[in-house]
Amino acid sequence: MHFTGAEIVSWVSSFMWPFMRVTGLLMSIPVFTTRGVPMQARLIFAVALTVLIAPGIPPVPSIDPLTGQGLLIVVNQLLIGVAMGFSLRIVFAALITAGQITALGMGLGFASMVDPSNGVQVPVVSMFYSLMGILLFLALDGHLVTIQVLAESFHALPINGEGMAVSGFWDLVVWGSWIFSGAVMIALPVITAILVVNIAFGVMTRAAPQLNIFAVGFPVIMTLGFGLMLVTLPSIDTQFTQLTESALDLMRQLVTKEP
Repeated sequence: MHFTGAEIVSWVSSFMWPFMRVTGLLMSIPVFTTRGVPMQARLIFAVALTVLIAPGIPPVPSIDPLTGQGLLIVVNQLLIGVAMGFSLRIVFAALITAGQITALGMGLGFASMVDPSNGVQVPVVSMFYSLMGILLFLALDGHLVTIQVLAESFHALPINGEGMAVSGFWDLVVWGSWIFSGAVMIALPVITAILVVNIAFGVMTRAAPQLNIFAVGFPVIMTLGFGLMLVTLPSIDTQFTQLTESALDLMRQLVTKEP
């Protein structure tokens, strides 16, 4: 059998360009970037996903990957995948920030552990919210919808020398503000109740100076915080679902805007 150089470049390009976008997404999406998922498993999943998606995408340009134009396409596809995954990571960052705000209000800011998603120390409340977010994401079939959006992105933004629109990167930067907005919406009920209790303890201290506020207030506020967390779990589910839907909509917008 004899294969020409053009045929080899065409076969390699038809698999390599989609693989770069898929890899960029899996490098940044929260669920698949946890340290509990081995690198070999991520690579195998990326290859399998590329094999499934590649036959249904529009024709890709037959460009030598070792040329300057080929390297430009590689960088563009990686940026597109990373940008799509980063929009979802912001949702989980909002959960972690909400946990940090809640933990500080409860007096649990010192109780921290390593977050497997980011590899940094976070309060245990943030860890609880992060794990709950991962379970909700999988329960809502968010991983399947993400794969569907990824497959649709090859039709909305075909593989060529042009990358994502500059306005898309700006939309991603603006979406980053939801790290704080979403965190406040999630943590606001607990923080408000704890603030009211702190004000009540302040009034009690002024009325009865002999009261040891540190011995009484700390366990009361911590117990109240855990109770409020349990009560507000349904609202967190609603807020997380809305943020996830907004992130998926942003993923679609990133690949539909004209470069």
